[in-house]
Formats: sequence, C-alpha cells, structure tokens
Amino acid sequence: MPGFVSLLAASAALKVASLNLCTDELVILLADDSQIASVTHLSTQPSETVLWQKARRHRINDGSLLSVASLKPDLVLTMGGGARESGPIARRLGIRVVTLPYPQSLSDIEASIARVASQIGKPDRGRQVLRQLAQLRRTAPKAGVDTIWLGGGGRSMASTGLASEWMRLAGLHQRTLQGDRVSLEHLLVSPPKVLLRSDYRAGEYSGEQRWMAHPLARLTRAGKTLATDGRRWTCMGPSLIPEILRLRRELAR
Repeated sequence: MPGFVSLLAASAALKVASLNLCTDELVILLADDSQIASVTHLSTQPSETVLWQKARRHRINDGSLLSVASLKPDLVLTMGGGARESGPIARRLGIRVVTLPYPQSLSDIEASIARVASQIGKPDRGRQVLRQLAQLRRTAPKAGVDTIWLGGGGRSMASTGLASEWMRLAGLHQRTLQGDRVSLEHLLVSPPKVLLRSDYRAGEYSGEQRWMAHPLARLTRAGKTLATDGRRWTCMGPSLIPEILRLRRELAR
C-alpha cells in the first residue's frame, strides 16, 4: 500500500507543459488541472478551440521550450518536428520532451491518447476516452451518405485519411475531389447529398469565404446542409467525439 500511495503522489506531482495546440487538447482532456504547467496561447482563443475556457485557467506559452523552461515542467509535449531543435536545450535543463507524430488515422489518434495518458499518470482517463471512440466505431453506420466537407474558399478534405475516417463514423462519405477542393460550379452541377460546412472563423468575412455568398450559391441542390464546428477539425482529436454524435443526430432528422 505505501508503494501504491507513493506512485499516486508522484503522478499527481508531475507537471506537464504543452507547446502545440493539438497537444494542448490532449493535456486539457486527460490531465488534472493541477498537473498543467502551461499551454499555448492559441488554446486560449475562442476562435481556435472549443477548450479555450479550460485553457484560460493555465499559464500560456509561445510554443517554444524556452517559454516554459522557467516553470520547470517534468514533461513537455509537442507535435511534429520542432522538438529536434529543442533537444539539446531540454537535455541541458533536465526536461523530458515527448514529441507526438501528426496523426494520419484514427489509430494514430488512439495511440496518442494512450501515450499521453500513460506519460502523465492517467491511464484510466485515457482508457475512458478510448472506450468512447471504440463505441463510435462499433455503432458507425454501415453506408455513408455522399458528402462534401466545405471550408473557406472551397477547401475540402481528402476522401481517404483521418478526416474521412471521422466523417464515416458520423455516417458521411467524403466525395473524392481534385486537389481536395470544390468549386461553386461543381456544387451547382453535381451537388452532394450532404454539404458539411465548416464554421471555422465564420466571422472573418474574407475573400476565401465570399464566393459562397454569390447568388448562384443559393441554387445548389444539396439534399441537406449541415454546419460543423470547424475548430474541432483542426487537430481532429478526441474533441471531435461529441461533434460526430451531434452530426449523427442531425442526419437522422
């Protein structure tokens, strides 16, 4: 029993800092507030993530190791290749850096959840999120509805890969598009059964978004237009789970 208590105390004392918006998401969802030393400034912005209110409970950083060094975290999480430059600094300061790969599939997301949960001493919390994802997989509709995911300026998603896997869990099948983009002409001539419109930064009326305000856009005959919270699609991590459940309900109406 004393050994078990010591293990729990060590886990609770472990301080973690995140240097990437997507690792911010994992840390905020999996760690205790008391464990979080710092998250990036991006995660405190309402336009960037649905977790901004929780992120504002913590100190922020600019995404660099030096910006969190004074906090003396036990563990620093980041994503991609940026940690290679910080490696010598981290070793000199005695900070352990874990770099997660950019996810390419749902299996990659599951691996990152399990890895982070283990690193921060919260394996049970990780397993809980993984069970939610497994339930989504088990209950996914067998056939997907023809869909075009639409972002600003006609930006869309590939018909294979992580985004399309999430869409299939909602019962949507992303149409194959040249260059993963769609034009207004394409929507007029060959409308999808579902137009899934990202509302990411919808308040920024940029040139990229203006084309959908064209009068001809009203003539698109998509069977159903659904709005989706584009912030959740930035990292395509576990914060998408409630969005997929919501889209299922919308499709069933």
